[in-house]
Amino acid sequence: MGVVAGWQPALAQRLTVTEAGAGVTAVVARHGFYGVELGVARRPGGEGRFALTAAGGSYEGASGLRVAVSAQFLLNPGDRTGTSLYGGVGIAFAAATSERGAGYLTALVGLESAPGRAAGWYAELGVAGGVRVSAGRRWRRLPSWWVR
Repeated sequence: MGVVAGWQPALAQRLTVTEAGAGVTAVVARHGFYGVELGVARRPGGEGRFALTAAGGSYEGASGLRVAVSAQFLLNPGDRTGTSLYGGVGIAFAAATSERGAGYLTALVGLESAPGRAAGWYAELGVAGGVRVSAGRRWRRLPSWWVR
């Protein structure tokens, strides 16, 4: 068979994105935590994302810290409008000045607005030593060919 002139692979398959985010998070557990969360993530192409978040705040009235890494699957990573679901698994570590640190396996589901745009909101629900809820905003560095 001949090659069709001008054929190109679908652009969404090669969409590589770097993300930064800021928001709030709370964990409801035997020892509750709430605070401000900062994150960075890399989407190497396709539907995957690798994320690192760090949150500082109050852990049962004392200064606390929570750090998590996760591998996530995005259902519609190139959508420029609407919302998209994602899910993931990972590990987290939480510690406080008054408590010994602990590690946890994590699972999460989330909803984000327009993952194919330069910015959007997100909301997550997960388990990680308790029930975790977080929400905030993500900023994305998209390839120049995508932004046109």
